[in-house]
Amino acid sequence: MTIPDRLLKKFDTLFLDRDGVVNVWLPGDYVKNWGEFRFNAGFLDFIVRYSGSFKHIFIVTNQRGVGKGVMTQEQLEYIHSRMLDEISRAGGRIDHIYLCTATDNADPMRKPNTGMAQQAMCDYPDVCMERSLMIGDQPSDREFAANCGMEFLLWE
Repeated sequence: MTIPDRLLKKFDTLFLDRDGVVNVWLPGDYVKNWGEFRFNAGFLDFIVRYSGSFKHIFIVTNQRGVGKGVMTQEQLEYIHSRMLDEISRAGGRIDHIYLCTATDNADPMRKPNTGMAQQAMCDYPDVCMERSLMIGDQPSDREFAANCGMEFLLWE
């Protein structure tokens, strides 16, 4: 995936979906342990290439499997820790992972609701939605971007 130059000049914050962008999505299932986690083809090259182009890079991810009891919070944290280690080892970076484990779609933190972006703006006061780009693979990612006032690119 390539981000057009016109967008690189316009945006300083990058939001990324996890399942389907960072890692291979398992339709009808959840990545429940590190053994099931596989980076998407091209993702590590992508994050290395663009890590220097953005002031902030965040992952925003719905992780309903924890809320359903399919996996534990500790398992999810371990997956994320290993994922961040691999990204760093490759030469890339992620500044923060925002996640929602709620099963209720009305939860303000659950995409496409704006809670994760609002939290990012609280944690990083220089983040501005008008200067943010969202890359995702699902309709909820596109809706999240629209609800937040961000530009959206489909991961391909």
